[in-house]
Amino acid sequence: MSADTPRRITVLRHAKADWPDGVADHERPLADRGRHQAPEAGQWLAASGVHPDYVLCSTALRTRETWKLAAHELPTRARKTVYEDRVYEASPGEIIAVLQETPDEFTDLLLVGHNPGVLGLTQILAGDGSEAEALERLRLGGFPTAAIAMLSFTGPWKGVEPGSAQLDAFHTPKD
Repeated sequence: MSADTPRRITVLRHAKADWPDGVADHERPLADRGRHQAPEAGQWLAASGVHPDYVLCSTALRTRETWKLAAHELPTRARKTVYEDRVYEASPGEIIAVLQETPDEFTDLLLVGHNPGVLGLTQILAGDGSEAEALERLRLGGFPTAAIAMLSFTGPWKGVEPGSAQLDAFHTPKD
């Protein structure tokens, strides 16, 4: 892949999680609402032409369940899925460091993660050329469960840094 290879980062926050008594945060399952949100997110991804070839998913139960339910709605399967513990409770900078490790053979990455990391990541990466309405909706409404941000940039994964991408779309379950 050359330095001018177009790439996409799709950021999916996990669907609505339950808060069962005595369960560690990392092991929280999806709530009933989340089990409906996740396939709907997958349907939106499919309708939007998102066909990730590389998936980076937090190891938390709620993110793994979200990805499993969303993936069933996609027309093609990702070539590689990595369950990455560093995405759980990660800061935007920590997520960027993980994104920079993506092999350059992949061009369409889907990140399944958590707030506040995914909100901060999207806001930090979104630079010039970002869709103004999507940026404003993100700024005003945050990054609710099962929301999706689509960002694009050109170059190698090591070049992912603040302001290097443009926010192309932002979708929430209420849309």
